[in-house]
Amino acid sequence: MTAESGLGAVEWGLGTVESGLGSAVLVVGGANVDLKARSAAPLVPETSNPGSTVLSPGGVGRNIAEVAARLGARVSLVSIVGADALGDDLLGTTAEAGVDIALVQRTATATGTYTALLDATGDLVAAVADMAAIEQLDPAPVAAVIAHAEPGTIVVLDGNLLPDALAHLLAAAGSGLRVVLDPVSVPKAVRLLPALAGPPTAGEPVRDASPGSVSPAVARSAGPAWAGLFLLTPNRDELAALTGLAVDTDDALIAAAESLRERGITWVWVRLGAAGSVMVGPDGATVLPAYSVDVVDVTGAGDAMLGAFCQALASGASVEEAARIGQAAAALTVASPDTVRTDLTPALISTLMKETTDAAAH
Repeated sequence: MTAESGLGAVEWGLGTVESGLGSAVLVVGGANVDLKARSAAPLVPETSNPGSTVLSPGGVGRNIAEVAARLGARVSLVSIVGADALGDDLLGTTAEAGVDIALVQRTATATGTYTALLDATGDLVAAVADMAAIEQLDPAPVAAVIAHAEPGTIVVLDGNLLPDALAHLLAAAGSGLRVVLDPVSVPKAVRLLPALAGPPTAGEPVRDASPGSVSPAVARSAGPAWAGLFLLTPNRDELAALTGLAVDTDDALIAAAESLRERGITWVWVRLGAAGSVMVGPDGATVLPAYSVDVVDVTGAGDAMLGAFCQALASGASVEEAARIGQAAAALTVASPDTVRTDLTPALISTLMKETTDAAAH
C-alpha cells in the first residue's frame, strides 16, 4: 500500500470552480427530509433520552447534488418526491442551492424521510430510512437524458435505486460518460448486486444470502454493467458485501477492491470514516488520511465527500486530487451540525488543506 499524506495543498482552479464551468454533473438518487435526534447525554437504551431534534433537507443523491452545486458545478438532480408539502419545501430548498430540479418526478407516495439517532458525541447510533418514493422513479425518461448527455458528464447513481432501474440507467450510459455508483449501505449493496453482476459461474452453487452478506458466487461473477463504472465508493462493510471477500486488513481490503477493478471498474474509493480512505486505481492504492477536526455530527460526511469530488473532477482535477478535496469537504461537514454546510466553499476547503499542510511542515 502506498501511503501519501493527502495533505498537500491542491489548487484545483478556483476560478473555474467559482464560475461553474467544466463538465456537468447529473445525480440520480434519493431526495428526502432528514430528522436528526441527538441525545444531550450518553445514550441510555430502551428509555426516553433528553436531547434535540432538527428537520432538514436530505437524501444521498440530493445531498451530493447540493454540495457539488454549492461548490460551483453545473448540477441536475433526478429524483422523485411526494406531491405533498414536504416535497414542495424540499424542491424549493434544493433549487435555491443552485441545483436544476427540472428532472425531478412527483408521486402520490409520501416524500421520503430519514430518521437518524445520534449519541451525545454526534456519532450515528441507528437510523431508519423510508425510501418508498424512490421506488416509484420511472427510469425510462432518465435513461433518455443519460443517453444524450454531453461527453465527460459525471453521472452519479445512488444505491437507493431499485436494481431494475439501476440496470436500465447503466445500459443507457455510453463510454464517454463517467459513471459513479455510491452503494449507500450494506443492504442496498447486496440488493444491487444482481443489476451489476452476471449469472454465477457454471457449477458454482449459490447459497441464500443472509442480511448483510452475499453469495460469493454472485459477488465474484462478472457482468457487463461492472465495466460501465468509472468509480465505485463503498465503505469497508459494503466492499465486503459486494465482493464476498475478507476486508479486515489493509492488504485484504486492497485485494477486494482490486477484484472489483478486474471486472472493469476503473477506480474503487474505499471510505473508512475517521481513518480516511483508500483510492484504488490503475496505478495501485493510495492512502488518504482523514483531516483532523472536532466532530460535531457525522451525518452527511460521505455525501459531502462525493459531491466535492464530483465538482473538482468536473473542473479538471485528477481523481486523486479530487479525492483529497472530497475528504476535506467531509471533514468540514462533520465539524458542523448541518448535513450539508451552507457555507461550504472552495476557499473554505482550500484553507483547511493549506492549514493542515502548514501544520504538518512544522
